[in-house]
Amino acid sequence: MKTTHIKTSKLEKIFNALHENFGGTLKTLSNEFILHLNDPFGTGTIKGISLKNGVSYLEFDINLNHEVTLSINATENLPIYFAYCSAGELGHRFGSKSKQRLLKKYQTGILTCQNAEENNLSFKKHTRTKISLIVVNTAVSESYEGFNFNKKLRDTFFKNNTIDNSIYIGSFNLKINNKIGELKAIKQKGIVRNLMIEGIVNLILAMEIQQRADDLKNVANDTGSLTKSEMEIIKEISEQIINSPEEDYTLKLLRKKSGLSASKLQEGFKMLHNRTVRDFIINERIKKSEQLIRTTDLNISEVVYSIGFSSRSYFSKIFKQKYDCSPKYYKENQNTLAATA
Repeated sequence: MKTTHIKTSKLEKIFNALHENFGGTLKTLSNEFILHLNDPFGTGTIKGISLKNGVSYLEFDINLNHEVTLSINATENLPIYFAYCSAGELGHRFGSKSKQRLLKKYQTGILTCQNAEENNLSFKKHTRTKISLIVVNTAVSESYEGFNFNKKLRDTFFKNNTIDNSIYIGSFNLKINNKIGELKAIKQKGIVRNLMIEGIVNLILAMEIQQRADDLKNVANDTGSLTKSEMEIIKEISEQIINSPEEDYTLKLLRKKSGLSASKLQEGFKMLHNRTVRDFIINERIKKSEQLIRTTDLNISEVVYSIGFSSRSYFSKIFKQKYDCSPKYYKENQNTLAATA
């Protein structure tokens, strides 16, 4: 077991400590830090970026050759840690004597800690572990139009200004996993990249806070009637539809492919996408049609049939519902839009 002590909330010093203990190659791009690990310690990447309002985002996507504990000291900034597990699992305990809790795949965790205690995060060896960690410094006093975001969080999680050790581990949530995937898809650079990362991280933070509120209202089992493996099947089917929306999907076909009942399929799609199976398929086809109209020379009829619709009038109706214009108008004005972009 290897232990790395983190005694600061400053991102640069955190990555210097990780680099010193883990080895690898540390790069700095603008205000982003990227640590690439290499054998013999392990493989993978640790990323971090500082954002506004005392918010930092760290992402661990690593496979280590040793069991490793990150021991993070609480600071006078009263940080709250919002964690999400996308792969593997993460162990957590306060100090060295408390009971260890596990944050499993697709679960979110919220950690607060006394100044004298430590958050100990444990990574298993020979197991790919992907953890996203949003750290909020609640001592920041910036306000916008009378609203202090950091104070609101402090009042929510440090009741009556009592700074207790507390850990909340939430129910399974695939929507947060999808948002984290959007971060990896960002290819832009500079200020555009920073703004996109900040927007997605703030949305993830909001989703994790909402997750806690929802769980407090509903203390049923972790996933309703769906198991974690069933949720993973739903996720795989969703990705198939996103990648090939033009296929002739039917509920009967998806039931056979997944081995899940129609009711479980509908429940899973509503949990993950807030849509029925049919609505999700139609939405993905319309999104694909917009891309084809914008990037190819196909006429509208060719687009309609290439994405799996049989009725041009029905396609036009739902396209207009989503984009507030007809597909014909959208195609005819592409040159104008490009010229003014």
